[in-house]
Amino acid sequence: MSPFAAELIGTMFMILLGNGVVANVVLNGTKGNNGGWIVITTAWALAVFVGVVIAAPFSGAHLNPAVTIGLAIAEKFSWAEVPVYFAAQFIGAMLGTTLVWLMYKDFYAGTPDQGAKRATFCTGPAIPNKVSNLISEVIGTFVLLFVIFYFTGADMGTDKTPIGLGSLGALPVALLVWVIGLSLGGTTGYAINPARDLGPRIMHAILPVAGKGGNEWGYAWVPVAGPVIGSCIAAALHLWLKI
Repeated sequence: MSPFAAELIGTMFMILLGNGVVANVVLNGTKGNNGGWIVITTAWALAVFVGVVIAAPFSGAHLNPAVTIGLAIAEKFSWAEVPVYFAAQFIGAMLGTTLVWLMYKDFYAGTPDQGAKRATFCTGPAIPNKVSNLISEVIGTFVLLFVIFYFTGADMGTDKTPIGLGSLGALPVALLVWVIGLSLGGTTGYAINPARDLGPRIMHAILPVAGKGGNEWGYAWVPVAGPVIGSCIAAALHLWLKI
């Protein structure tokens, strides 16, 4: 696979499974209805694991514009490749959420709560306060990027012989996303990824979702700006600590 294809497919699977669990929990009539926050955060972590398993060998599995920006600022990724990764991530997110809608189409029709329907596409604040909401997204993404900078490969012995972990090498980022969701996700739904939120929000506006209501465009900038700011701070701190 090319890096573009890897980012697109990896992001698509991540959003399919991530937004899929939200649909399973919040839409009326599903077998997972009212499954709760633990179910959502656990499945989202595993969704990230799946996306990384697919994309990592070919693109490094950013799956997130904030990760791409942070790595570029930290001089770990070429700025010339950033637009290609952005395009793949947004297209993948839009395709993934479209598959969720197709799979749960009957359940959207049976759910009167417009907010619940929108939650299967994009995030929203528990308490609307754009300043606090922005801070939440900044902090969550800061944690994501800063820890990613300190991931290390497996090795053994004094000569640091690499140990191939295969697909298990994707586990650390899944655990990281899991703990962010459990600890920091209750305020805004932890977008921590502009493509994850904006791409599906656009599809919520486009797709003929039964009784969907508004798209909350007045809030849409928060889960885009917050992750970008958080990634920039994490990258800057990482560079400063290396001096």
